[in-house]
Amino acid sequence: MLRDALLAGLSLALGASGVLLEPRLHSSPFPWLEYVIFGAAWLAAGWNVVAAAGRNILRGRPFDESLLMTIATLGAFAVHALEEAVGVMLFFKLGELAQSAAIGRSRRSIWALLELRPDSARIRSPDGWRTVRPEEVPVGAEILVKPGERIPLDGTVVDGAALVNTAALTGEPVPRRVSPGSPALAGTVPLDGVLTVRAERPADQSSAARIIAMVEGASRAKAPTERLITRLARFYTPAVVAVAALIAFVPPLITPGARLGDWVYRALIMLVISCPCALMVSVPLGYFGGIGGAARRGILVKDAASLDTLAGLGTVVFDKTGTLTKGVFRVTRCVAADDFTCGELLGLAAAAEAHSNHPIAQSIREAQQAAATGEPPGSSESADHREIGGRGVAAVVAGRQVLAGNDLLMHDEGIAHDTCSVEGTVVHVAVDGRYAGYLVIADEPKDDAARGVAELRSLGVRRIAILTGDGADVAAALGRSLAVDEVHGDLLPEDKLAHLERIMAGNGRGPTAFVGDGINDAPVLARADVGIAMGRYGADAAVETADVVLMMDHPSLVAEAVRRGRRTRSIVVQNIALALGVKAAFLLLAALGVATMWEAVIADMGVALAAILNATRALR
Repeated sequence: MLRDALLAGLSLALGASGVLLEPRLHSSPFPWLEYVIFGAAWLAAGWNVVAAAGRNILRGRPFDESLLMTIATLGAFAVHALEEAVGVMLFFKLGELAQSAAIGRSRRSIWALLELRPDSARIRSPDGWRTVRPEEVPVGAEILVKPGERIPLDGTVVDGAALVNTAALTGEPVPRRVSPGSPALAGTVPLDGVLTVRAERPADQSSAARIIAMVEGASRAKAPTERLITRLARFYTPAVVAVAALIAFVPPLITPGARLGDWVYRALIMLVISCPCALMVSVPLGYFGGIGGAARRGILVKDAASLDTLAGLGTVVFDKTGTLTKGVFRVTRCVAADDFTCGELLGLAAAAEAHSNHPIAQSIREAQQAAATGEPPGSSESADHREIGGRGVAAVVAGRQVLAGNDLLMHDEGIAHDTCSVEGTVVHVAVDGRYAGYLVIADEPKDDAARGVAELRSLGVRRIAILTGDGADVAAALGRSLAVDEVHGDLLPEDKLAHLERIMAGNGRGPTAFVGDGINDAPVLARADVGIAMGRYGADAAVETADVVLMMDHPSLVAEAVRRGRRTRSIVVQNIALALGVKAAFLLLAALGVATMWEAVIADMGVALAAILNATRALR
């Protein structure tokens, strides 16, 4: 980019020198020097255009904007419109610089996903525990994993129990309890216990390795979006060249007294006016303005193609946790039984969970503190606290036996209750063998989630879905509250990718976007027509893989991104219509011999200026 800026500056300096010296050189003994000066300025600005035209001719694909610009500017040299030749190339070079600035630095490598995999693994050997690289761990070896360390390979727990943070793979914020016999996935982290895991797959086939492979494969599967102006040039360029050739050579052959030089001059004027300078500068600048305008709203679009794809979205697929929901659990409902009150229920449950570090326990304690009903937290001391794996907790609170846990705990303890099927994460409470009620723990939807979905509907997005690693029942309840079309829960990353590909394969409603925030979302973000990441708290791998990053983590910004894309596309289409319309009129005048070279210059530059000014509206 620095080199192009220097070349543009050199071209401008040489062109200005040529304009100042041209009158003297033209009448001097060395008039050819003006061609040297303007030719050097032309090459400084347009050498890459000429080189591209030459390469395309050798490849058998000559008709593009590079060829037309080359022919038009060489034609301008032939009719001594030297300033125009340099100006066309200099405009194009400035447009290239604007486009480079819009795109910004290239996207960093997806190898950020390697953070899922630790650099070492601690395996059992005859001499004790030995540290090796994960790739050196044989299938069947026993691996020691301490709290806070990532499990290096997929396997099965053979000793120990712990709460395991699986968010990297499933997006589920609630840690899962594992014990001997439970599966242990690479990339997950035990929080409160030491685990011994028997490796069942080699490192290159682990869950973390599969995520990396899927991102690489999905990135290759997404076809590149062609620029609109390039597609247009395939038809525009050969048509203009053909018409100019006919104008130059046919009339002298069939019209008595027609001079070849006069008609060649008309044809060259047509080539000058038909040069797509306005298109080549204003179209990228329109996208640049759209990208800048979106950035002002906290929407970072990584390239112009993604902005164009946003304009035509027909399907939007959301992740759940951290995307549509806050990712923080809260007590959303309290239902007391018999003569218990909600204040008592919260107090008893909070006391029973006082020694647990599980997020659900923490949410109950926070709810009891916020309710400020009855005794303050901690005043009811619990004794004989006992965690029941996969069930809940049992404790003695103020001399009473309290159970707090899931429906299975109630059945195991023979507690009669008739609330087995309640949507959400439910904590049932029993006191001295009598059912006291239940608390519903839920990950709350973000404040603007419903509005964001409704706005997408109003913009014509006809299909909205949720793909999540959370439980199917919880996901379905959220889907109903937001009025989305379909919900799929209990999905691992490969399941998400498979569901997304099925949605895209049967989708005749325009491009598909996926919106997510976790490392586990990286494969689907890469595979979607446009991937949108929640960037404020989103995982680095998701942010780097995505095409669009929402800096405020608001679901409603997805609709704003669509609006920005549509506004930008509208401005770009206006510029194309303006440029082609004006040029068509002057082409006709040139063919009739009415337009002069200066009129062609003024028309070309005037259209370019008008298109550029229109493109700047995308910034607002």
